[in-house]
Amino acid sequence: MFEVLYMDVSHLLDLSGKTAIVTGGAVGIGLGIAARLAEAGANVVVASRSPEEDKSAAAELTGRGWKAIAMPTDVSDEESVKSMVAGTVKAFGGIDILVNNAGIYPEIPLRSMTLQDFQRVIDVNLNGVFLCTKYTSEEMIRKGKGGKIINITSIDALHPSMVGLAHYDASKHGVWGFTKNIALELAPHRIYVNAIAPGGIVTPGVQKLQQSTMPASVDIKAVIAAFMKKIPMGKFGEPDDIGKVALFLASDMSSYMTGSQIVVDGGALLS
Repeated sequence: MFEVLYMDVSHLLDLSGKTAIVTGGAVGIGLGIAARLAEAGANVVVASRSPEEDKSAAAELTGRGWKAIAMPTDVSDEESVKSMVAGTVKAFGGIDILVNNAGIYPEIPLRSMTLQDFQRVIDVNLNGVFLCTKYTSEEMIRKGKGGKIINITSIDALHPSMVGLAHYDASKHGVWGFTKNIALELAPHRIYVNAIAPGGIVTPGVQKLQQSTMPASVDIKAVIAAFMKKIPMGKFGEPDDIGKVALFLASDMSSYMTGSQIVVDGGALLS
């Protein structure tokens, strides 16, 4: 018989004393994740490109009695990422959780897409995950206490959702492959790497997409309406739907998981 160490739920979900970086944490899914981690007791570093949005999000979290600071960061810039990691260590003494959430998805059909358009999405969505994971994991290894890394992919890492996101889909397939390989490399250091693949989530970015102008041959509103019909639950998700899953992966609830991807899409991929 194996001895089973039982821990009650309140302890399993308790992140008190942990420090979490959430990239793209100022709005949308990122803010939903930051809020759940902060509520569970983590010191949360809100890291996005907008200083104003960072400060506003951190103020919102601290206003609820939680611990959060703003750390403006461009994840596609190596020096900016190094500064984010150093600043977090200076503020809280270490890093226990990294959520690679920052991402962009400008809709551009292939025939209109330039190399610069493609490269910009790769720089943020894929290179940014590499840079943040590289420098954060180095700090986790140095500290010797393990850690959790959560990469936000997309259902587009498994199946395309619409025309105009070829660069985005390429980046998200890359993040999923990166997640699995890095999970192998970091497991001996007790650093566990998993991914969340959101489906349609109501965020400022999605609302902007709905208002965007595409070539006359592409009716973006019709595309989104068709996508909605594919969701068995009949609705788009909320940022907190991703936040709750991120809390699960960041906590001891996921203690025997690494290299996995959790799909949170209301059943969209069943269609």
